[in-house]
Amino acid sequence: MPIQIAMEIHPQLWITGGSLVAIFALAGLAWWLKLGGKPVLSEDADVRAAAGEVEDGFEAQRISIARDGAAALASDKAGRIMVIKRHGNQFAGRTLTSAAKVREEVDGLVVDCGETQFGSVRLSLEDPAYWADAINRL
Repeated sequence: MPIQIAMEIHPQLWITGGSLVAIFALAGLAWWLKLGGKPVLSEDADVRAAAGEVEDGFEAQRISIARDGAAALASDKAGRIMVIKRHGNQFAGRTLTSAAKVREEVDGLVVDCGETQFGSVRLSLEDPAYWADAINRL
């Protein structure tokens, strides 16, 4: 007569295993949908779209994108200048006023729009002197 060993699995193990399967399924779904991650400004059209979302009607004419794609500066026909930076998985921006301050560094600029909640933005740019002069003229 064969010996039967009855092995009972504790319900808590089933719950834990099921939870792990659900977590991995949701992580896989997020990866497949390309959710999260860090967005990048890679071309002028990206900056124009971000600027348009920040301020309706802002049509960027001159654009400089930071080398890492995390920030940009844009100006429109009226001479307004907008600074755009990555904020989580979106972009946020501010139209600069005379309260804005700019500091040139070796390979770029640090722009402070004058709002403490927005903070300062460091941009490594090809043409920092142009933007520093433009911001100082505001």
